[in-house]
This record gives sequence, C-alpha cells and structure tokens, in this order.
Amino acid sequence: MLSIWVGAILLFGYIVIQDIISPVSKVPGPWYTRFTSFWIKYQEFTANRRESVHRLHQLYGPVVRLGPNEVSFTSLDAIREIYASGGSGYDKTEFYSLFKQLKTRTMFSTLCKDEHSKRKRLFAERYAMTNVMKPEPLAAINERAMTFVFKCLEAGKKSVDVYVLLHCYAVDCVTHFMFSPGGLKSLNVEKDFEIMEELTYHQSLQKSLLAYYLPSLEPYFPSFLHPRSAPKTNKFVLDMTAQTHVEEYTLLEKLKRKESGLELLQVAAECKDHMAAGIDTTGDGLCFLMWELSQPQNMEFQHKLQHELRNASPDSSLDSLVYLDAVIKEALRCSPPIPMSLPRYVPTGGRSIGGYFIPEHTIVSCQPYTVHRSCDEVFPEPDRFYPDRWLDEKGAAERNRHFFAFATGGRGCTGKNLALVEMKMLLREVYSRFATTVAPDMHGSMKLDDQIISARPKGQTCMLIFTEI
Repeated sequence: MLSIWVGAILLFGYIVIQDIISPVSKVPGPWYTRFTSFWIKYQEFTANRRESVHRLHQLYGPVVRLGPNEVSFTSLDAIREIYASGGSGYDKTEFYSLFKQLKTRTMFSTLCKDEHSKRKRLFAERYAMTNVMKPEPLAAINERAMTFVFKCLEAGKKSVDVYVLLHCYAVDCVTHFMFSPGGLKSLNVEKDFEIMEELTYHQSLQKSLLAYYLPSLEPYFPSFLHPRSAPKTNKFVLDMTAQTHVEEYTLLEKLKRKESGLELLQVAAECKDHMAAGIDTTGDGLCFLMWELSQPQNMEFQHKLQHELRNASPDSSLDSLVYLDAVIKEALRCSPPIPMSLPRYVPTGGRSIGGYFIPEHTIVSCQPYTVHRSCDEVFPEPDRFYPDRWLDEKGAAERNRHFFAFATGGRGCTGKNLALVEMKMLLREVYSRFATTVAPDMHGSMKLDDQIISARPKGQTCMLIFTEI
C-alpha cells in the first residue's frame, strides 16, 4: 500500500513539474494537453483531427493548446505571423517529410523556407494565370469537361457517382498540364482509370503516421504496416518524365531545362507530387460543391448559377461569371479540401502570437476549416452554405483576407490558378446543361473523412442525378 501512495505522489509531482515547465502552459486548452500529446495524436490516427481541433476553438477561443509543445490559432494576425512574416513564414515541421515522392524531397516536403522559395520560383511562371489561360491548356481542360458532361448524359435518369468522375476529371486535367502531349484520360481509358484508383482509393493515414511518430521502429514494421505503394503511378510519372518532346506551356518543359538544376528523379518526384495534390484537392473540392448545390435547401443558389451561365454570351470570360466565382469560394470556405493544420516551428528566440509568447521550436498552426468559422462578423452563420455573401461589397476585403482555403504567404498553394480554372470550366459546362439533385439513397449531410491532405466523403461515394434543362 505504501508503494502505491509513493507512486501516486511521484506521479502527481511529475505532472505538477511538467505543468510548470511546459512552455505553453498558460495557453487555454484541456488540462491533459499540458502533459501529453497523446490526445491530438489519437485524433489524427482516427481521422478526427479537424473536427476535434475545431471543437476546442469553440470552447477556448482563438488560441488553443493541443499538447505540451503545440498550439492552434484562428486569428488573421496569427495567420500573417505564422505564414507570411519573414518571407515564407516559419519553417515546416518534420510532418511534411511524409510527403516525399519516389523517396525524394519535393518543394512541398521541403522544410526550410529558403530552400522552398528557391524551388517555388521554378513553378511560378507555369502556374501563373497568363500560362494557365493560354488557348492550348484551356482547350484541353474544356475537352475533359465535355467528356464529364457526356458521362452524365450517358447515365440518363440513373444516379451518377460524381466522386469517381470528378477525380478522373481532376487527374486528367493536371497530367495534361504537366505532360502534354502525354497525360491520362481516365474518364475513358481503363488502364488510366486504374492509376486514378491507385491514387485516390486508399486509407493510408494510420500507416503514414506510424512511420512519422515511430521512425526508429519503422524498419521493423511488418509489410502490412508500411504506407501504400503506387507502382502504376510511379511508372506512369517516370515514363512521362522521360519524354523527349513536350508542349512549351507544360510544367515538365520548365523543370527539364538545364537551368532548373534538377535531376530527372527530382523532376519526376515534383510531377508526382503535383499530380497527387491536384487530384485530391480539385476532385474533393468539386465533389462537396456539387453536393451542396444539389441539396433541396440550396436549390435557389443552383438556379441563380444556371441563370448566369445560360445567359452569358458564348465568348464570356471566366472572370466575368461573378456568381460562379461566389459559389466556388463559398464551397471552399465551407469545406476546404485540405484538412491539414499546416504545422510550423516557431523560430529561434520565440515569438508573440495571438497575445501569448510562444517559445522557439513550439509547433504552431492554423486550419482553414476553423479560420472560416471563427469570426461571425466576417462570415455570419458560418456553417451555412450561402454563396450570396460573396456578392456583398460591404465587408468584401475582410472576407477575402480571412479566406484561407489555399493557405497564404510564400507557401500558399502553387496550383491555385489551375485548380480554379478547372473548377470553373467544369461547373460552367455542367450547370448550363443540367440541374442536379441528391440521389434518394444519399439524402442527409455528407460526412467527412479527414485523411492527411484531403477531406473526402466517407465511403468515397457521392451519388447525384443529372436532369437536362
């Protein structure tokens, strides 16, 4: 009995000491996060991090302690400090090492902001709107959007799993942009469809996190605990990278130039990284957008979009379609396809963030899902899908400043322009021809399943009915 009491006293003393020396003990949060990071790791393993962190912010406010060395923020000032101060913000944590491709570090998985900036300069011109809007890439995107339309026409009155088709559309667009005249046509070609499946239909979160949190044990993991491989995708990317001729506007053309300084394997790794990111973010973003527009309570917004698209002149630019832009922004606000909290390390010397002094090497982050719901003055009724809010000139500047779907600063989403053009062209072709409704067996709200870099619907299915108008 005495030994039990001694043990309890020692444990209590340890907890008190940990609380005293914890660098972020004064930051609001659940009591147990002063002593252990087990809670947040458990949420990650069960794919519940986004919702769990969001609930803590609802309870504790704009600054929340997630563990002894991790803090989450929602304020605009914190976003600017973490992601935009000092060039590209704070350095990334080792978490990003999970996103190496072909065992090679890419721009996205580069930890040091200076190295990241150097690599990003290679991509800037290719992803600039002036390049994305050239006739050749636009024609290719439009061709794939029309293939999607044909698939919907083919279904007739039967429901269509748009989750599948939208991910095919996304991967077909991004691979053409990178590799033309090469690229996938997974909407029509079976072997290309298999590559889309390999990239999309997997549950690799837990395995990847095991490798991240237990690196010293990873070499001893049985094969079933290792993160997924993607042999078909790897072969496709390596074959495409070996092409001797590509179109001038493609990403591959720029990366293979001698002045890029990249070896062939590095080029292939970068292309695979952009391919994986493009299929998940664009495919998932469009899926949730079309789901929202198809809800009975949101039919007024679908009708407004149809009216704009059907009354636009054939030569109308994408930028002139203001309601289309509002619908896309609202969908990305409500359901950002990237659930990550975008973790960073506080630089040497520590920093004051959100009214608290945060010591150096503390992990700090913001997540788009909560940022978009953290300020009722900027986004009233934040959980409501309401595209019309983006048409109100009053408060427009604040709304745009709080829009965090593509992150911000020097490490913001490189492919943002391409993704938006793909979304706009697909939606223009669909909603100028169809009305969409939710299939009877899918009524209700679509639940999210947060993977590492994408928020997909549980079951990876979204059944909609397309009716010609």
